[in-house]
Formats: sequence, C-alpha cells, structure tokens
Amino acid sequence: MDNSQANHYDYIIIGAGSSGCVMANRLSADPDNRVLLLEAGGPDINPWIHVPVGYFKTMHHPSTDWCYMTEPDKGINGRRLQWPRGKVLGGSSSLNGLLYVRGQAEDYDRWEALGNKGWSFKEVLPYFKKSEDQEDGASEYHGVGGLLKVSNLRLRRPIADFFIKAAEQIGIPRNPDYNGATQEGVGYFQQTAHNGFRWSTAKGFLRPAMRRSNLTVKTKAHTTRILFDGNQATGVEYRKDGQLHRAMSAKEVILSAGAIGSPQILQLSGIGPQALLEKHNIPVIKDLPGVGQNLQDHLQIRLVFKTSQDTLNDELNSYYKQFKVGLQYMLKRTGPLTLAASQVVVFTKTDPDMTRPNIQFHMQPLSADKPGDGVHPFSAFTASVCQLRPHSRGYIEIKSTDPLEHPAIHPNYLSDERDHKVAVESIKVARKIAGAPALAPHILDEFVPGRQFQSDEELLDAAQKYSQTIYHPTSTCKMGHDDMAVVDDQLRVHGIEGLRVIDASIMPEIVSGNTNAPAIMIAEKGADMILGNSPDS
Repeated sequence: MDNSQANHYDYIIIGAGSSGCVMANRLSADPDNRVLLLEAGGPDINPWIHVPVGYFKTMHHPSTDWCYMTEPDKGINGRRLQWPRGKVLGGSSSLNGLLYVRGQAEDYDRWEALGNKGWSFKEVLPYFKKSEDQEDGASEYHGVGGLLKVSNLRLRRPIADFFIKAAEQIGIPRNPDYNGATQEGVGYFQQTAHNGFRWSTAKGFLRPAMRRSNLTVKTKAHTTRILFDGNQATGVEYRKDGQLHRAMSAKEVILSAGAIGSPQILQLSGIGPQALLEKHNIPVIKDLPGVGQNLQDHLQIRLVFKTSQDTLNDELNSYYKQFKVGLQYMLKRTGPLTLAASQVVVFTKTDPDMTRPNIQFHMQPLSADKPGDGVHPFSAFTASVCQLRPHSRGYIEIKSTDPLEHPAIHPNYLSDERDHKVAVESIKVARKIAGAPALAPHILDEFVPGRQFQSDEELLDAAQKYSQTIYHPTSTCKMGHDDMAVVDDQLRVHGIEGLRVIDASIMPEIVSGNTNAPAIMIAEKGADMILGNSPDS
C-alpha cells in the first residue's frame, strides 16, 4: 500500500476517551469501514489504571492526566481548581471514580423539549441498555451482554451503613437502584468494574475492536486541526513523534475529545466565535458563537466529619496496613483497593416542594485533602454534596494558535445567585443527616468546613472556600437549533459537512448525576446515527 492510500480512511475519530472508544468499536464493526482513532495520550499500560482506587495515583500525573487548571474564579474566592481529564486510551474512564450513573429521565425529556428530536429518555434508554452488562441481570431498565461491565461494590463499611440509615431517618427513601424507575433516595453506588478491576471503555470497547484489520489506533498523536475544503471536513492534521501528519476522511470526521478538547480543536480549526478566531488570526471556516460557551460542571461542597467509628483512614494509616491491603487485593480482588470514588449515593431535594432531586451526595468512608494526598491521620468520612442542575455557565477559549497550550477554562462557579441558595441548603441537608440518630453518636466533630459557619452568609462563604469540582465538565458544543447551538440533533456541526461532535460536550444541559455513563450512551446513539442502525442492531 502506498503512502497516499495508507493515510485515507472512511472515518477519523479524534479522541480515544469514553465516547471515542465506543465510536471506534461500533464504526469498525463493519469490515468495509476503514477507521482511524487518534489519541493524544499513550496506551493504558500504567497498572494503577486498572486498580479501581488507582485514580489516587493517575489523577494529576502528566503521563495519564491533561492536568488542566481553571482560571481564577470569582465565585469561589478567586481560586484556581485542578481539572483532571484522561490523557490515555479510555480517556477519563481510565482515571475516573468508576461510578455508573445515568441521570434522571427528566434530563433527557428536557433535551427533547429544547428541540432535540430523538433524545427523550424513552429513546435513549435502549442505548444505555445496549452498552450494559449488568451484574444483577436484565430488567426493564438494565441490559446484559453489553461491552460495559456494571457491578455492585465489593467494599462496605459500618460508617456507610450508619450514613444510609441516617438519611432514611430524615425522610430520604432507601433506593437499591437509582438507575431504575426513580432516582431519588439513598443507597450504594453501581460501578464500572469487573472481578475487582476497572472496566474502562478502552478495556470494554476498544480492546476487542483492536483485533480488526480495518481499525487503526494511533497513540501519542496530538490533533492540531481539522482540515476543510470549503465547508466540507476532509481530514485531520496531527503531530506524532515530532512530525506533522495528515489523514484524510472519505466520509466523516468525528470529534470526541471531550468538553475541553472538542471546543479547543474546533476553535483551532476555524470554527467558533468569529471575534476570538480573528483575535488569533485564524481563518474563519464557520462563525459559531456557541463553541466553548455554555460550560457546565458539578461543584461539590466537601464536608468531613471526624468519627469515633473506624473508617478507611484507620486501615490505610501505615505502610504495614497498606501492604496488607495490597496483598488482600492481589490474592482476592477484594478490600479497599476495589473502592470506587464513593460508596454511598444520595439523590434528594433541598426543598420538599420540588418535583425531583436537585442535589447529590457522594459519601466516602475516608477523608483526604484531595485525591493523591494521603488520608487524614484520624478516623473520618467525607460527605460531598453538589447541585445537580446549576444555573451558572462558564466558557472555554483558546489562548493562542498553539495546539499544545491549554485553553483558558472559566467555570464561573456560583455566578448565578440562584445557585447560592442551593449551596447553602445542601450544607444544611448534610448536617441534618449527620445529626440523625443512626449517625450522630459516631461523630466527634465537623472538621470541614466547621461548626463556626452557621448563618446563611457564613455557609455561602464556606461553599466558596471549600468547594471543588467533581470532574463533570459538559455542554461546550451544545446540541440544539438556537444561535448558540454547535451541533444539531444528529450531532452534525451546524453549517459544516462531514463533521460531528460526539461526546459529553453536546449536552444542552448537564445531566443530574455523574457524566461517564451518559457520554457512553451519546456515543452509542451517535454511532447508530452515522450507520443508520437502530439501538437493537
């Protein structure tokens, strides 16, 4: 095969993350499709990727994480936050917290109500089920035989059971399946793991597809821009081994670089707000003012409670205990190393008159200042709470024409005053759970933020001081038909031929929960749109 033939494909996928790996599998299932998958990061060979609790090692490490930082944010007292994103096969599914959460049916019905035909919950549920291999078996809401392993937690601790009972005592119903008929309630998380190992999209979707001769996967291949002939996307330019390369597409280019990478690549390629492109002397292919706008994320307020009850802090506070934990994992695939980012989930309301939950708790039977840091030298648990559907909106924009320079990330957390009340009330709900009879006898003190924060003004101050991202950036290439929409409901970039965006950036509004499962669903549906298939095919 000569060089010109070798660089020609039917489909080129940019980004081998949660969505890109799914796309690579589904598009290459037809042997007549020549598919190229480009990933800026490396292969998923770091052993910590495959250990569930390994996110403590892979987050903030430049070999696996883009190590993004936000710009100083007024809404959180001018602080800059670290925004981990996967820079490896599997993307963020290779270093996330493994939590499998779909969101609320109303989220998707809302997408359709905004004019996005085919995105109601009834129409996306088959795609969730198509991916899924649910440990508990098939049901109206769950599938088996899919490529994504979904299992129950292998680790439970008394403090978590006390927390669940306390939530029930304040009126939050027990819910054994928040991905089922209703989301509201308290229970244990489901996770993307199998036999004690992480189940990333690289492992579930990409690994089996890489045996196909019609799929080419290039790692450490950093996309610099999309190529066009007029308004037709014709290929991709990328940098690998210090050299610039080009690959041409006969059918479509699919951008699956995530909520940060996708708008950045579009802007570098001449698709975005005209003023921004002209500022950097980038020829304008299409003036789309919404590229990089509408940024949404879940901001978590972390509460840490010291306890008289032993927690995982006590199981991990010496090298000898860590050795024992490691040995337990090696021999039995059980114990603390199988821990997802959290054990207990709560979906509830800050106002009982609301029709559906507006906040979510992630409860961990341990505490640390941040992932990667050691656990605190005392018994404690963490109860993080986030607003599910924030009103605040941020934006992302390139700083220069250098594809290697990170874009400016402006989350604009708590910039909408409607989010202030939810932040304050969510802390009150956390304290109400902590004060319930099942949990209160085991709590010695509120370590973070501390009982000195009492009035609503003080609680808002605490939220601004102690909040962190929960790593759910979305919506920067939103789907829709208004002036700020970037893609239509077929995920095609407005005004451009042969180019789609298929990842979490297309969400018009963030889902009410963790974003990995929806990103996989979006790719399943997007692949069927391209191939003309139904969800059962």
